[in-house]
Amino acid sequence: MKLHALAVGNRMPEWITAAWDEYEKRMPREAKVILREIRPEKRDSGKSVPQIQEVEAERVRTAMPRDCFRVVLDERGELLSTMELVRLLEGWMRGGKDIAFVIGGADGTSQELREEAEKVLSFSRMTLPHGLARVMLIEQLYRAVSIIHHHPYHREG
Repeated sequence: MKLHALAVGNRMPEWITAAWDEYEKRMPREAKVILREIRPEKRDSGKSVPQIQEVEAERVRTAMPRDCFRVVLDERGELLSTMELVRLLEGWMRGGKDIAFVIGGADGTSQELREEAEKVLSFSRMTLPHGLARVMLIEQLYRAVSIIHHHPYHREG
C-alpha cells in the first residue's frame, strides 16, 4: 500500500519543499508518501473558475493511481481530530488499496471531483495556502503512522 499526494501546483517556496522533504524522510518504509505535482491551469486562459477546476480535475484523474481510495482535501470537508484520522487511516490501510490525497489548486477542487472521492476531509474551515496544505498533510500522515506504530511522536493530554 502506498500513500499518494496529488497536489495541483508547482514551484513551491523553498520552506515548503524543505518541510515536505523532512517529513518524507521520517516516514517508515511501509508508509512512504509519493508527491505528484499537477500542473495548474493558467488563470489568464479566459476560462471560468468551474472550467479551470474541471481541467485541473481531469489532470488529477489522469495522475490518480488505479483502484485507490480517494480522499479530497477541501475546506468544506469533514473536520477530524488526529486520533480520528488515525482510526480512518488504520481502516484504509487494512483495505489494502493505495490511498490518494488530493490538494486542489488556487480555486479549489471541482464539485465532481469531491463527489467522486470516497472521503472529503478538511484541515480547517479557513482557506489555506496550497503549500501549507501540503505540509499539513504530510505532517498529519507522519503523526498518524507514528501513532499506529506506537512511536512517541504524538502526545495527548
